[in-house]
Amino acid sequence: MELFENPEALPPPFRGGVVAVGNFDGVHPGHAELIRTAIHLARAGGRPAGVLTFEPHPKAVFRPDAPPFRLTPWPVKRRQLAELGLSFTVVLAFDRDLASRTAEAFIDLTLVGQLGVSQVVVGYDFCFGRGRAGTAETLIAAGEVKGFGVTRVAPVKGGDGEVFSASRLRHLIVAGEVRAAARLLGRPFEIEAVVEAGDRLGRKLGFPTANLRLGETLQPAFGIYAAQAMIDGRWLDAVVSLGIRPTVADRGVLVEVHVFDFSGDLYGRALRVRLVDYLRPEATFPDLDALRRQIAEDCRMARARLALAAAS
Repeated sequence: MELFENPEALPPPFRGGVVAVGNFDGVHPGHAELIRTAIHLARAGGRPAGVLTFEPHPKAVFRPDAPPFRLTPWPVKRRQLAELGLSFTVVLAFDRDLASRTAEAFIDLTLVGQLGVSQVVVGYDFCFGRGRAGTAETLIAAGEVKGFGVTRVAPVKGGDGEVFSASRLRHLIVAGEVRAAARLLGRPFEIEAVVEAGDRLGRKLGFPTANLRLGETLQPAFGIYAAQAMIDGRWLDAVVSLGIRPTVADRGVLVEVHVFDFSGDLYGRALRVRLVDYLRPEATFPDLDALRRQIAEDCRMARARLALAAAS
């Protein structure tokens, strides 16, 4: 997948493509269906299939002091989009100037002028332009005049009849319901960050950890999780403590990952961690010996839950 951060510089081979438009936070199965629709239409017409997305997320521009809320910060979203088989992705810098642009101006300047779209694919509830005044109907009417087609993808539902939704996913993850979130997302929820140096308390207790910060990523419920970490191309079983470590010095919200049966150095490496199951809330212990005993029990429980998940 080719990535373009300046739509004005889109090379001629990628102009005239079928372009799916949206924020795509989470890249959940509803988003994937929309993108697959664009790919299908592009192949049928012998055209490139692309995505037009926005960074940062509009909420970060309008509510910069809001807590982190992203299901997929840009590096994660970029990888997941690439895995869907797109020809290209265009990332449009979202700021207040872009937000003030009318729907008509967005169509003329970006979709027609910069991308030269032949077809636009959007979700059933897609809105765009100043005041979110533009809708799929706006696009359809403009396309009839300006010579591009529009496909609106209907809501996509899971096996339980629930519509795939980023807001529903956020609710589940904040509540610690990561198994339910995985069923809706189509994969376990992931945290990805660079491993930073810690105080090595875990190593002293016999359970060395890789320490991560959430950054832009939505904050799951504090507690202990059965998890897996991607190391050298393999998912390895792990246990994760996510919280403020109330038994020891508070270093802010920290994700501590203990990878089972692994002894390598992970400092400074980007680490992908997926939360498989919630084990228990965060707790305070009277001393480090009590904490050590509980960590051993958490590891036992995590191994059992992961084995059960692998067998199901």
